[in-house]
Parts: sequence; structure tokens; C-alpha cells
Amino acid sequence: MSILASLVRAYDRLPDAPPFGFSSEKIGFLISLDEKGAVVGLPHDLRGEDKKRTPRQLAVPASFKRPGTTPRSFFLWDNTAYSLGVSKEGGKDAGPRHRAFREYHFDALAEADDAGLKALVAFLETWTPEQFVQLSWPEEMRDQNVIFGLESERLAKVYLHDRPAAKALWARLSAAGDKTEAVCLVTGEQAPVARLHPAIKGVWGAQSSGASMVSFNLDAFTSYGHDQGDNAPVSEAAAFAYTTALNRFLERDSGHRIQIGDASTVFWADASEADTARQAENLFAELFEGPPPDTRIDGKAQAALVETKLAQIRDGVPLSKVAPELADGVRFHVLGLAPNAARLSIRFYYENDFGVLGENYRRYVEDMRIEPADPRDPHPPLWKYLAETAVLGKRENVPPNLAGDWMRAILSGTAYPLTLLSSVLMRLRSDQIVNALRVAMLKAIIVRNFSREDTPVALQPDYPSKGYQLGRLFAVYERIQTDALGGKVNATVKDKFYGAASAQPRKVFALLERGSANHLSKIGKQSPGRKVNLEKLVGEIMGAMDPAADPFPASLSAEDQALFGLGYYHQRNDFFKSHKDDTASEEPAK
Repeated sequence: MSILASLVRAYDRLPDAPPFGFSSEKIGFLISLDEKGAVVGLPHDLRGEDKKRTPRQLAVPASFKRPGTTPRSFFLWDNTAYSLGVSKEGGKDAGPRHRAFREYHFDALAEADDAGLKALVAFLETWTPEQFVQLSWPEEMRDQNVIFGLESERLAKVYLHDRPAAKALWARLSAAGDKTEAVCLVTGEQAPVARLHPAIKGVWGAQSSGASMVSFNLDAFTSYGHDQGDNAPVSEAAAFAYTTALNRFLERDSGHRIQIGDASTVFWADASEADTARQAENLFAELFEGPPPDTRIDGKAQAALVETKLAQIRDGVPLSKVAPELADGVRFHVLGLAPNAARLSIRFYYENDFGVLGENYRRYVEDMRIEPADPRDPHPPLWKYLAETAVLGKRENVPPNLAGDWMRAILSGTAYPLTLLSSVLMRLRSDQIVNALRVAMLKAIIVRNFSREDTPVALQPDYPSKGYQLGRLFAVYERIQTDALGGKVNATVKDKFYGAASAQPRKVFALLERGSANHLSKIGKQSPGRKVNLEKLVGEIMGAMDPAADPFPASLSAEDQALFGLGYYHQRNDFFKSHKDDTASEEPAK
């Protein structure tokens, strides 16, 4: 099933979905009128009580993209530049926009006989932008979207666009004009073709006014002389349905979106029972995002049930045993969108049975398993791993395409992108921070991409890998230095040499070997037993390497550099365990 077809099916299952011709928009204020068009009191603030005062989502006559310089008004609502002729200082050009709003509604409502529509006409005939200040209307109202309503219907939450006469008039206005009919590529039915598709809003980094997923605006994009939407005929009803569903999923608290790098990722389930679909969606969100502070699941019992299932999956129990109702008969869709100028780029699209997805996630968890795990978060969400590949650990600095490529590999069970390996190795050489999250990514790539199923989860002294053993040896030299200097070292050998040692061992290890001789001599004066143990450990590591090969090669491959980091992490953390012969102590590796 195509992306658009699956979204059209999802629209049919949306609760409180706006009808055809309407769209869900952010509305900040309501202007209440009497039957003569006079304003009744101050505008009513419809925004939420949260710190950001988030506007309320309401179904209103559908918006559209407004390219070019000619102002075009929405029907019965708009921002204050259009509806009232006022804007913030240095903001929108309110004069021409308000004239467009007035002229459009005077023309559309000229023959209206409805009390509410006639009240709006009377209001526009007498309103001047100067009244905004004269009536002491709130400054935060500027540039907010506003709607209108009769005061007599305000408490019943019936607004002007909800009145039957307004809906009937909007249906006639929407259907007006010459429209090409063709077979819709989504539904297969003969219907009027949408020349321009409604805007998609809520994609992180895209234009706030919305962007397009399907559009043709240059001659180079056209085919056989077709113009705009005629190049890929999608009916107006199907275009409305898929964009409505997608916009609903992209809303902040929809329960259908997570952020994976630069990809705003939406997901939805297709099941015979709505409750079953919701269970699958809740479980997916917990798998990849973790529970949010305000929890997306209603009820403590339901949240605890999801957490129990999640723990079982992470422990290796197949989804068919954890939740058999989800493993079979639930079709799942995951779509990643990223900004691309005025359009949207599809980073990835995944469609499969939820049981397959659950098995692929279980494999991913096993790939990422490392000991010791991060004590603060043994099962970090995907965005925390991605932050470890970014400069300064900021999510906006995650390398482009990496997040989408990795997410696609996890969902489909295919090889991880090698850009993930290069990104982690680059961060290790740059800041020398060898932590559980970075090492887990290195280990996962070695297991899946290089088919080394025997890659150690915890310290394995006899593991036959030069890169792994050199990483262990580097950790031992670091330990010798810190023990000799009493732990008071401004910059350890790791801080100075990790990048060079992991990539070009021959240049570094001879220097470390000479330096360790002096440090071991100092340790021997303080604790002879400790010196013997450290020398024995160095000997064991050297003995684990291939005696016929050069112990310190001129360079290491990317695979061996990853194993170097794994060996270093395992050996260094092994020092933090309680040993009878240890006389020094330090904090766990970071």
C-alpha cells in the first residue's frame, strides 16, 4: 500500500476528524458579536493554560498555501493581519491583507440570509484597525488566528463557521470553478483532481506555514504538458484525507509522532479493533522514545502493562508470546519526514506486520547490549544514541540522513549505515569520551555489518582480535599512569593519545611502553603486589595477540578501531570492580 493510500485509510479512523473541506488549525481568540455586528466585550482567549499558551486546535474551513504577493483570505477566520488589519510592529503588511479579507467576505456573503453571516458583514462594514487600541484589546492577540461567533451561541461553543448556512455556503465556494476530472491514483475513482494539495504542518525545521509532500511548480517537473497536480492526479477528497491525517499525527501531543534526528517521524497502526491499534501505537512509542514526563498513555494500569510488555521484549521474549494480539493482524506504518525548502523530504517509510517490527526491534536491542550498561538509563531511547554522534551532543547537529538511515535499518532488520560507524569514531577521536552508548553502537555495527556474532558483550580476555586487545592494553597503560600519579592527572594518556592509538598504534604504543616503565617503577615502591599484577596483565594481553603478526600495526581498519573502543571500555570498567590487589580507586569511565 502506498503512503498516501494508507494515510487515507487512517483518516477514516480518526476520532473527531474534520469533514471534507475543513482543516484543523491553531486558533487563539474568538471575537463575539451580537446580531447587529457589534462587538460584545473583549475577545475570548482560547489558548491553553500551559506556559507557551498553545492555541486551540479547531476544525475550520480549510486553509491553503498562499504563494506570491497577492493576499488571499481564508473563509470566516484568519490571522489578525487579515481579519482585523493589525499586526505586530514590523510584522505582516496588514493593510492589503485586511482589504482582501473584507472584499472576499463582502462578495461571498452578499446574498447570505443567515443571522450570523449577516452579523459578520455588519462588523466588517464598521470595523477599523484603530479600534483595536481604542477598545484595549490584548497585545498578545496580534498575529494570532481568530474566529467569530454570536454571543448568544458562545457558551454552547457554536462558532460562525459551525452554522449550517456557513457550511453550505463553504461547500458551494469550494466546489466552484472549472475542475479537471481524472482517475485518482489513490482511490482509483473518477473525481475532480486537486491542483494544489493542502499544506502539511508540524514538521520540525520546515516552514511554519506548511510544506508540500506532492507538488509541481516548475516546467522541469511537468509531464506531457500537464500543469501542477494534473501530473500526478490525486482527487480533492483523497488529498484532503491524507493531509488531514498527517497533520493530525504531526501535532505535538498526538501520540503518533517522535523526533528521530532531523526526521519528524509519525506512525499509525491498521487493525480491525481500535483498541488493538492503539496498543500497538503506544508500545511503538515507548520502544523508540521512552515514556514522556506527562506519559502518553491514559491510566496507571495501562502504562504499567505497556512497561511490562516492553521489559519482556527487551529480555528477548518474542512479541508473539508477549502480546499475541499485536503480533498477527496488525499492519504498522512508520513515516519519517524532513524539511527541504518549501517541500518535505521522505527520509524513510516502513510498512509491515507489527510482529515483524517487534522481532526486528528485539534484534536491535540484542545488538546494542553492552556490559556494563549506562547505570542512569539501561535502555536509552534512540535520540540519546544519536546525540552521541553530534557535535556538542546537540540533537540539531546529528549528521543529515544518519537518523533516517539508521531508523530504516532498525525497522527492516537490515545492515546499519556505515556512516554511523564513521560518525562515532570521529566523535571518539575528537573528544575522547568512551561511554556505554557509543560503545554499544560500535558493538552493534560489528555484529550486524561485519557478521561477528561472537563480539563480546562484557570483558573477554581471550577474544581473538588485535583491535580489541590493543584497546585493552591502552586501558592498562592509562591505569598504570593514574596509579603512579595517585589519580591526580590533568590529562591522561587517553586524553592525549586515544585517537592516534586507535587509528595508528605503531606511532603511540612504543611511547606508552617506555613511559609505563617509569610509572611501574614508582608503583613498585608503593605497592609491589600492584606492580606485579599490572605487569602480568600487560603480558597476558600481549600473549593473546597473534605471535606471528606485528603487535603494533601501522594502521587499523574501521572495524578494528571499533573493536579497540570496545576493548578499552571493557578493560577500563573492569578496573572499577572490587579486586583484593587494587589499592587505587577512581570513577567509572565516561
